[in-house]
Amino acid sequence: MFFAALLSACASRTPPPAPVVRAPIVFGNPQPFSPEAEDVLFRALGLVGTPYRWGGNTPDSGFDCSGLIGYVYHDVTGISLPRTTREMISMQAANVGKEGLQTGDLIFFATNGGSQVSHAGIYVGEGRFVHAPATGGTVKLDSLSKAYWQKAYLSAKRVLQPEHLARNP
Repeated sequence: MFFAALLSACASRTPPPAPVVRAPIVFGNPQPFSPEAEDVLFRALGLVGTPYRWGGNTPDSGFDCSGLIGYVYHDVTGISLPRTTREMISMQAANVGKEGLQTGDLIFFATNGGSQVSHAGIYVGEGRFVHAPATGGTVKLDSLSKAYWQKAYLSAKRVLQPEHLARNP
């Protein structure tokens, strides 16, 4: 009888499953404060909602992705960047790993299913970026943690010098 009671006690309750704990996604380490990178961040965020227009490169005409990037960088820093995403990804600038992204870095995507760059945005920290996505849309703030962007992600480039990076990982 004791043995039967012991068996039934062990079999009657299964322990609850252990909680699933996911590690946070880390996109970059803090860097020294830089007004220039912060200015890029705020200028890019200030353009959220501007209409998309293929070939557009001003707030009045609207933006495509490379036009947005070129406008922000020229307006804030005086840096003139190449006009297309293909030229931008090929320009001489430091390559950056996803884990090392900092505010102001340019991020590149292959949104057409291959490995050819077709889209770009400006990294603004905390795993987010500003970009001009598509016809009929507007400039928007998006997350790199979305499956679509994770799959399409190609690479990143750092245009600002290290002393101009913001503390906004």
